[in-house]
Amino acid sequence: MPDNEVEAHYSRGDLYRAIADALVAAGKDISHLEPDDLVPLEHFHGRGVAATADLAASLAPSAGDELLDIGCGIGGPARYFARTFGCRVVGVDLTADFCDVARRLNQAVGLSENIQIEQASATGLPFDDGRFDAAYSQNVSMNIADKAGFFGEAHRVLRPGGAFALSELALGAGGPVIYPTPWSIDGVHSFLLTEQQTVAGLETAGFEVISVQDNGPVMHRFLEAQREAVARDGAPKLGPFILMGADAKEKGRNTARNLEEGRTRPIEIFCRRA
Repeated sequence: MPDNEVEAHYSRGDLYRAIADALVAAGKDISHLEPDDLVPLEHFHGRGVAATADLAASLAPSAGDELLDIGCGIGGPARYFARTFGCRVVGVDLTADFCDVARRLNQAVGLSENIQIEQASATGLPFDDGRFDAAYSQNVSMNIADKAGFFGEAHRVLRPGGAFALSELALGAGGPVIYPTPWSIDGVHSFLLTEQQTVAGLETAGFEVISVQDNGPVMHRFLEAQREAVARDGAPKLGPFILMGADAKEKGRNTARNLEEGRTRPIEIFCRRA
């Protein structure tokens, strides 16, 4: 699947306006935004900021480190790393719309000096060999057919000993994935691997895989808590559903069903460039 078709799946010409309108509806002053105002909507992956915090704990960057966020979306994780650890983050994303929104939100919350956003493909990173101290990626590889290119590029741009953390949806044994999902309308540009295939691909690229964690139990608890919150308080005004377009509810239901029926498996992998 060509990169431009994947980009088209995520693009919305009115995305920044949709986010701004949602923030206003939630009572936020968009002329004086604080980083915490964006937290409910800026982490475009399962469990939101909690998943980003877990990934950050495994990387444990220092203030002087430079990190690479592969598939940065609208920049939520990059902003989390920059303001939590004081490190510099370079985010890349294939979708120009996401990159534009990420830059504007970085500016709005005063983090532009700490974060650089580039439009680029994960399989062709525009950086020198060994530049970054660490890298991470969250729910990105399901749109990447060339896993060898993805893992190889991540390995190339890390310094020796640099850490790479991935939060992924792996292919489960519970049957075919039900679409539409946030990453694919009909499965045409969905390229899930099993956990074993993902580990093998990372090792072939030269990584030493340190740990693989099954995030299924914590994700099930998150989904149940989310349902209870909606039943108690009603539908939230802010959330990553704003990034998904008109069929966000169906995509969300299918994502939950795929996880609960074992069609997909949330995993977290921590590895190092040997």
